[in-house]
Amino acid sequence: MRVPLQPRPALPPPLSCFIVEDSPIIRQNLIATLEEMLPMQVVGTAEDAAGALLWMQAPGAHCDLMIIDIFLKAGTGLEVLRHAHAMQPDAHLVVLTNYATPDMRRRCAELGADRVFDKSAELEELLTYCAALTPDASPH
Repeated sequence: MRVPLQPRPALPPPLSCFIVEDSPIIRQNLIATLEEMLPMQVVGTAEDAAGALLWMQAPGAHCDLMIIDIFLKAGTGLEVLRHAHAMQPDAHLVVLTNYATPDMRRRCAELGADRVFDKSAELEELLTYCAALTPDASPH
């Protein structure tokens, strides 16, 4: 007698992430790390505020998470935050910056950032935060 195979549970879809970062090296390393360590798919990137706004205005543009640097090639992450809060209301908004001073953290929170992480000291905390957002709440 053959025992029927149990269907494998469907994996939840990966989190979708949009990254606003002007450094190509940091952007590439961040994408590789997030997609390797977590069930996450980076759906787009921008190196300046205008590029981020263009993406957010595109039909069907959606992400579960936006990771935003403060200092960009043109414009600032603060501008992006201000618009993202309204244009991507369901997205978690995270700032990843080398300028995570108490004042900058407060300003980002006022503009709708859920969290602010220091690039040089809090990458592990960023990964932990992102892992907590995944549907199964565990890193792969």
